[in-house]
Amino acid sequence: MIGTTRWRALLLAAVAACAACGLIYELALLTLSTSLHGGGIVATSLIVAGYVAALGAGALLVKPFLGHAAITFIAVETLLGVIGGLSAAAMYVAFAFIGGSLWVLVLGTAVIGALVGAEVPLLMTLLQRGRTAGAADAGRVLANLNAADYLGALIGGLAWPFLVLPQLGMIRGAAVTGLINLAAAAIVSIFLLRSIISRHQLASALAVLTVAALTLSTLIVASDGIQSTTRQRLYADPIISYQQSAYQEIVVTRRGADTRLYLDGGLQFSTRDEYRYTESLVYPALGEDARSVLILGGGDGLAARELLRMPQVRRIVQVELDPAVIELARGALRGTNGGALDDPRVEVVVDDAMTWLRAPGELPAGGFDAVVIDLPDPDNPVLGRLYSTEFYVLVTRVLSPDALVVVQAGSPFSTPNAFWRTVSTLGSAGFAVTPYHVHVPTFGDWGFALGRRGASAPTPTVPADAPPLRFLTQQVLDAATVFAPDNARRDLPPSTLDNPRIVEDMRAGYR
Repeated sequence: MIGTTRWRALLLAAVAACAACGLIYELALLTLSTSLHGGGIVATSLIVAGYVAALGAGALLVKPFLGHAAITFIAVETLLGVIGGLSAAAMYVAFAFIGGSLWVLVLGTAVIGALVGAEVPLLMTLLQRGRTAGAADAGRVLANLNAADYLGALIGGLAWPFLVLPQLGMIRGAAVTGLINLAAAAIVSIFLLRSIISRHQLASALAVLTVAALTLSTLIVASDGIQSTTRQRLYADPIISYQQSAYQEIVVTRRGADTRLYLDGGLQFSTRDEYRYTESLVYPALGEDARSVLILGGGDGLAARELLRMPQVRRIVQVELDPAVIELARGALRGTNGGALDDPRVEVVVDDAMTWLRAPGELPAGGFDAVVIDLPDPDNPVLGRLYSTEFYVLVTRVLSPDALVVVQAGSPFSTPNAFWRTVSTLGSAGFAVTPYHVHVPTFGDWGFALGRRGASAPTPTVPADAPPLRFLTQQVLDAATVFAPDNARRDLPPSTLDNPRIVEDMRAGYR
């Protein structure tokens, strides 16, 4: 029989392991909610609140079983390992095959939360076994239990973004976590509970744990095939590249000559018409003497490709958050961007745009002559901060006196509030702004905001020394500044860090 002190130490270690697993399951569901449904403050709050409520419900529901704490603990950990380990795969498959997985998310959150909530009363009962505890002694036991539980949660919270997700992905990561959960239950059963439960109960428990572990192992082995099959159902064209980075799901498809990039399921460009978007974004921001250009976002290298066609551009600083996108630009997308990111005039910086702007390092003499802001649509708070007044104020710190700034602003027809909110937010940072829009067949009507510090709004112009362009001419650009009555200007309050209104504009959906 293992000593009492070691008995409790091993049980507390199991507490930490199970707590880590429980938090990883919840983080996996939150990550999937963002990837599949767009996430957002409301969805995240509901999931977290539902999980916490389920913790309390689980603690109450387990009360009738505290008289059989040992075997109940094994049953709870077995269910938690299996359900948690399968949750990501179930949600992903449901989304791909039936077009909706919200019910899987809600059910998974409720069940996992209830099972995790049942752990503490069961473990408290096991730790108090054979003791006649006074108030102080019971308090010490509870303190140890809470410390182990919170330490495990910390380990799980750190392991998910830095180890589990980038190395294993969501489906395999959840399944491996389930195996750890089952292993912890098996260790507790063999070394701690064998003197409490009968041999028949122990053998049955180990058999069930073995079957559960084999089920999750099968899922891990088959996960690549499952993901490939389900993922392909989400895209019309064959997938040629897939990666789950620490920040997003990155998919590249190709059919014939048409290559498309998707980030978290959202289309970023199609090679059949991206030149319309890229030319319209880049060239109006270039004055006659623009020699240094800052690109925020645009990690696909398309904006850099166009800038390199301008002979007077001597230096380009490309700031991109996700190193996986840079790697993709230098690999599968190299033919599309012409190897732009490997040109000696391009300095690639892997960093968050706002963080970099706060400490940009060595700037060109007098600041950048142009800034191209090519970021994904602000459909979540992380991206919403990059469309805020505070963000654009930081941009002013790296500009030369007459520099132009251009922002991709979304569709003035499909998401008019988000478009005009971008215009007003850029204006609130001290820029005089000229909005304009063009037709990109893949996206439809797409808009941009061109700004310059001061009272006089800039006139979008194709530089006189621009190379031959496939789409943009001065006549096209002149027409682009005209908005029809159904797309008329809207004067809206700016989006700020304190009140990211633009995120709610995107959440409102498309017109």
